[in-house]
Amino acid sequence: MRKIAVFASGTGTNFDAIQASIEKGQLDASIELIVVDKLDAKVIEKAKAKQIDTFVFNPKEYASKNDYERVIVEECKRRGVEWIVLAGYMRILADALLEAYPNHIVNIHPSLLPAFKGKDAIGQAFNYGVKIMGVSIHYVNAEMDGGKIIAQRCFDVVDGMTHDEAEAKIHAIEHQLYPETLKKLLEEK
Repeated sequence: MRKIAVFASGTGTNFDAIQASIEKGQLDASIELIVVDKLDAKVIEKAKAKQIDTFVFNPKEYASKNDYERVIVEECKRRGVEWIVLAGYMRILADALLEAYPNHIVNIHPSLLPAFKGKDAIGQAFNYGVKIMGVSIHYVNAEMDGGKIIAQRCFDVVDGMTHDEAEAKIHAIEHQLYPETLKKLLEEK
């Protein structure tokens, strides 16, 4: 069984999908820690309900990104975490985490990378008028959404599709693709 940490900043719907996959026996892993950078994130209560340790921090209380990341690394190492899974974590990682977990940090992004990096990728793609949208899972490096792509899944944007419909489709794909991809990764490495 692989030990993972999930990093999140919001509601935790990808955390829910990963945890459900673990509970169903589809993913041979355990979530040892949830790392959250927003004190009011809904994922905190979800983690507590599942009795998963949380590390909640305010980045402004640290002198630098590497300072709080060193504390995160300590928290992860203390729990034997082997993989870091970013699930709606809205921060670019720095050297402390990248060096502690080389090629063992993955992220999910709501676009077909390398297009539409960064925030509001769904809105960017939708406003650009793309005919195909999708989800990418990639390794994390120092560049925003710039690591090697591991998996992608797409769908056709049909005439009349609204932004909300496209976003719902993206989330449905994320919740299926992330656990599937993690299963393959954790079994291979």
